Amino acid sequence: QVQLVESGGGLVQAGGSLRLSCAASGRTFSRYAMGWFRQAPGKEREFVATSSWNSGRTYYADSVKGRFTISRDNAKSTVHLQMNSLTPEDTAVYYCAASQKIGVVTTQRLYDYWGQGTQVTVSS
Repeated sequence: QVQLVESGGGLVQAGGSLRLSCAASGRTFSRYAMGWFRQAPGKEREFVATSSWNSGRTYYADSVKGRFTISRDNAKSTVHLQMNSLTPEDTAVYYCAASQKIGVVTTQRLYDYWGQGTQVTVSS
């Protein structure tokens, strides 16, 4: 079992930045691909970013490419999502997830563990 707890969400003005963090506990964190997903009101949850187990590979949704950066610290069992140039369209609950698959993982059903989510609200 892996437990994931997100933090760092909040209210920010358009153009601002936030850094989300996800702390993992349980089985060896470094063996998991990690991902961030988000769900806006009235919409389905969607992929945002993913990092392979050793951070050697990352992948982003087109909507956040160039603005968001995923990083991980295996020694501290944490993964971060740095979000810059935020827009109201980025408003959503952001979820951290862990997958036992190798490489970058963009498909939700391939993730084995999920956090409870953290709210990000971007005002115009």
